[in-house]
Amino acid sequence: MSALSLNSENLPYPDPIHPIVVHFVIAMVLFSFFCDVVGYFSHNVRLLEVGFWNIFVAAIAIFVAIIFGQFEAGLAQIYPAVQSTLNFHTVMGWSLGAIVAAITAWRFVIRNRNPLKIPAAYLGVATFLVCLVLLQVYLGSKLFWVYGLHVEPVVEAMKQGISP
Repeated sequence: MSALSLNSENLPYPDPIHPIVVHFVIAMVLFSFFCDVVGYFSHNVRLLEVGFWNIFVAAIAIFVAIIFGQFEAGLAQIYPAVQSTLNFHTVMGWSLGAIVAAITAWRFVIRNRNPLKIPAAYLGVATFLVCLVLLQVYLGSKLFWVYGLHVEPVVEAMKQGISP
């Protein structure tokens, strides 16, 4: 792909897709956790069902987010200061994909065995997942707001040979 086919954000399409999809995943994981916690304490089976379907859809969507993240990271203008954060964000992204898939599989087994309740151990693991997601949000925010990946002024400066 030549540089001429990339826009001012160094992408072949108008806006980065990774943040759009990833915000959807973040919302679904957090909402799933909220529904499961409230459903656990209120014994509301409907909330447990909503929690399951949210984590199920998040488990699919996270891989779409990872694919676009990898693609867009490959197109980003990387400079030395950003490398370690981007590497950690990448490893965390793939790890979260595996963790969300595993937790979703566990949640599926729990739902099939007894759709009326979930074990406290699941909520403990889901709490850990929420913490990992929040760490990943921090890393992604840092890549955008601090390092300016796919931000037009940073891309333009890099094209002019000005390193941030």
